[in-house]
Amino acid sequence: QNINPATGQLIEPAVNVTSPEELENIISAANASQPSWSDKTLSERIEAIRQGLIAVEPIGDELASVITEEMGKVSAEAKLEVSNAIGLKDGWLDMVKDANEDVYLGGGEEGKAESVVVRDPLGVVVVISPWNFPAGEIPFLAIPALAAGNTVIVKPSEVTPRSGELFCRALASSLPEGVLQVVQGDGKTGEQLISSDDIHMVAMTGSTATGKQIMNVCSKKLKRLVLELGGKDPMVVFKDADLDKAANDAVAFSLFNCGQVCCAVERVYVDESIQNEFEQKVLDVAKKYKVGNPTDADTTIGPLASQVQRENVSKQVEAAVNEGAKVLYQSDCPDDRHANFYPVTVLSSLKQVMPIQNLETFGPVVAMSTFDGTEEAAIEMANSSEFGLASYVYTTDLTKGSRVARKIRSGQVGINCYSILEAQPACPWIGHKQSGFGSHSGMDGFRSFSVPKSIVFTTNAPK
Repeated sequence: QNINPATGQLIEPAVNVTSPEELENIISAANASQPSWSDKTLSERIEAIRQGLIAVEPIGDELASVITEEMGKVSAEAKLEVSNAIGLKDGWLDMVKDANEDVYLGGGEEGKAESVVVRDPLGVVVVISPWNFPAGEIPFLAIPALAAGNTVIVKPSEVTPRSGELFCRALASSLPEGVLQVVQGDGKTGEQLISSDDIHMVAMTGSTATGKQIMNVCSKKLKRLVLELGGKDPMVVFKDADLDKAANDAVAFSLFNCGQVCCAVERVYVDESIQNEFEQKVLDVAKKYKVGNPTDADTTIGPLASQVQRENVSKQVEAAVNEGAKVLYQSDCPDDRHANFYPVTVLSSLKQVMPIQNLETFGPVVAMSTFDGTEEAAIEMANSSEFGLASYVYTTDLTKGSRVARKIRSGQVGINCYSILEAQPACPWIGHKQSGFGSHSGMDGFRSFSVPKSIVFTTNAPK
């Protein structure tokens, strides 16, 4: 069932679940189409993909509306998600092309040995996409796979099936038949899909628990994997930080997309000497946010994507309060028992043993605690999690910030910034510890969807 989280109403018409027989036909079609797709030149594949992204533009408003309807993302954020996906057609796609070019090693002189490293596609790649960015995450996995010469089968989250299918349909419009296909269903469909001997790689963005299940299934055939998983991302605020910017960022990136972001700020550690001042600044910012209908222009926080997610956030907050956390603020929010709204919540005096400091929250909560102001304590607190996706350090001493960042075990560390927004496009997106396996994005990530092969000549290689 596909439910609008802002109303609790079923979204009609129902999305048809792919049957086991249909699934086998889709897998067969993907394998049949793969050789001819990989036989195209890299430039031809890249141009076809570029035209597919261009084809998303005419349906951009429709796609954004579907995202809002399915998972409750406020309209402005849904439109931004779509425009960012379309924008990949320019410089980002060119980097994908560069990552897949042949590399010539040695040579240069007549008769001197030269080697060429080429990249072979894997075959058929399954992309399992998440519900929190139901259109925006698909291209980061599907496009590098397609560029490398693989065919791709996308399974959107069952929470947001229409968003994923609408995006993929537009992208596939410029590709040969069978090169990019979509299947619909829940975890059972996904398991049947990735269990097939005719699937050669799985790329997934989602929870750590699901990632472990996928790894277990794929281990039987040693299938290649790229898994972007959960996060519990810390933000460290030293006393010499720009406190206005730090407070604004602590709120903005705890609450963006209703907090349903794998690299959201979920733990804020504040130098104890500035606790009161910083908490007041956070409150001043948090009170500007409005929870409400995601289609209203003045709404900044929509509903959580599902009832399960709302219950998870509520339980974590209630447990923290019962164990001594202070509720500094809770906003108003629509009182609709059928919908999944949750108030903007600001907590302080959190202890490391609390579930909300260790489990992924994925909700509109700013969670603050203190540390003694030393670099050693900041590093220890930041690393006190099984996750390691992103981290954030706020200080005007950039040398200190760099020292701390180098000792934090996470894939990205933003110094006075939200790293995913400011990172160069060539930076990889990777999780340390239980936040991921393999990587996507960046030159290394783009190459994750193919295997290198060295062709060795005793003379200069032919061009």
